[in-house]
Amino acid sequence: MEIATASRTQKGAGPYTPYHSRYWAELLTIDRPSDEIGTISRSIAASRVDLNPHQVDAALFAIRSPLSKGAILADEVGLGKTIEAGLVISQHWAERKRRILLIVPASLRKQWLAELESKFFIPTVILESRGLRAAAKSGVTRPFERENCVVTCSYQFAAAQQEAIAAVPWDLVVIDEAHRLRNIYKTSSILARRVKEATGHAAKLLLLTATPLQNSLTELYGLVSVIDDHVFGDLASFKMQFTQAVDEEARNAELRARLSRICIRTLRKQVVEYIPFTRRMAVTQDFVPSQDEQALYEMVSEYLQRDHLFALPSSQRALITVVLRKLLASSTFAIAGTLRRLVARLEGAPEEGALDPVDFDALEELEEEWAEDDAGAGEGTPVAVDPLALQREIADLRRFAALAESIALNAKGEALIPALAAALDRAEALGAARKALIFTESRRTQEYLVRLLEADGNAGQIVTLSGTNSDPESTRIYNAWRARHEGEDMVTGSRPVDIKTAIMEEFRDRATILIGTEAAAEGVNLQFCSLVVNYDLPWNPQRIEQRIGRCHRYGQKHDVVVLNFINCANAADKRVYELLSQKLRLFDGVFGASDEVLAAC
Repeated sequence: MEIATASRTQKGAGPYTPYHSRYWAELLTIDRPSDEIGTISRSIAASRVDLNPHQVDAALFAIRSPLSKGAILADEVGLGKTIEAGLVISQHWAERKRRILLIVPASLRKQWLAELESKFFIPTVILESRGLRAAAKSGVTRPFERENCVVTCSYQFAAAQQEAIAAVPWDLVVIDEAHRLRNIYKTSSILARRVKEATGHAAKLLLLTATPLQNSLTELYGLVSVIDDHVFGDLASFKMQFTQAVDEEARNAELRARLSRICIRTLRKQVVEYIPFTRRMAVTQDFVPSQDEQALYEMVSEYLQRDHLFALPSSQRALITVVLRKLLASSTFAIAGTLRRLVARLEGAPEEGALDPVDFDALEELEEEWAEDDAGAGEGTPVAVDPLALQREIADLRRFAALAESIALNAKGEALIPALAAALDRAEALGAARKALIFTESRRTQEYLVRLLEADGNAGQIVTLSGTNSDPESTRIYNAWRARHEGEDMVTGSRPVDIKTAIMEEFRDRATILIGTEAAAEGVNLQFCSLVVNYDLPWNPQRIEQRIGRCHRYGQKHDVVVLNFINCANAADKRVYELLSQKLRLFDGVFGASDEVLAAC
């Protein structure tokens, strides 16, 4: 039984209180529908929203959820969870329940404000540190208590203002991209716990995520516990009943039954009657590394398997090993910088961190995922430093770095050039825009791909998106965008928000290729592009879904081609591919999915 349909037939039953009787009597006296849909329609009568049936169903589910604490809206990417949340907010607004808090990724604050104000005509304010200081100077002691205004803030701001938020009796708290809270059961997930404690007294919580389960079933326990700690009991009981279950089919059925009370999910394949979704075609692009690339891979792999490594702190060894393997699979340019950093640390620069976001753009999130696994590793009596062993390790790392820096051409990059050209020509022949969205996990690989593709005749046609966007070209695009839109409401004054908007506009109107890190996989709508290239495959399968969902969503008019780069002859790469497939099957078994994201290898 699909979660998406499990709760749509639920109706309230039982005797009415005098209040309910009066309510229904009032409804009978007006010339409007007397069902719940009619109630919602009156609250958004003046909105500019082209509603779809599944969106109304989801909003009704959230409003009448049997659990007083709230619900999870988990539609597949691109089906309009923002609209669903807007309906719920509108209903609360119409009922004069106007203490509403919206917690979203920082880069999406302005986007949410625009959606609520332009589509639902609900006044919204973004609260951040600058506004907090201004409020304090003017004598405002409770800045989160706003009259007739939805308060919007980032995750980080909500965590920092935990006590101030907890002091407000919120009627509704909406949390977007709520999968960020999935590791709340880990002691290392400080931000997630603070957000939960800040919003724990709200009358209703509404979590929005297309990927409530990403790597393991335990994450599902964590996400549900944000709303209600009692749905699955304690963590030990959940693991015993679900993660250690032998009968997978029976386990998934029980999970769906439990989740049907708190979670609703609609799949793309369920809405094709009224939303003409295009097809998705996943293609595997194989490549064969050069002899030098293969030698580097084997050297670094052997190094990482040694019993003791001076360069990798014991408390972070698992995390750093994962990142080094990811960088090794990304490009020689990505791994070279990190190897030099490790050498610098061993030569007397301990202030140098072993890792840096320049090496790996999604480092902060990965650190949170792996912190619990590394906790306590290597604690106890420090290992005595053998000077000769230390010098041998430094020499090895220098040798690895020198080899990486000597490799000017990467086989994967060389394979990208003809594959991208053919895919763009094919898209153009079918009437689609000549646009390609390329994902990598390393900023150094991003820089390499820019150089590679510009040399192949794409100069002036490439834009990049990362966690910082501090490169000269992005700054030029940003300044030109500000000049074009001076005095318009779309200019927020926040550089991180505005520069992302500027890059998206440049890609839509002028550029052919957008090369993005994970920063491009969240909160951007690129229906005008129908080619997605996973140059680096993430180890989290739902990140692939989020990437593809930037293009394969409501409003896409062409079939979307997904090009996944993988070295099928490499045992380690094939293992990553197998793990991705297993995780996708796990997700499909519990929540269902419409389309494949991986092709055969």
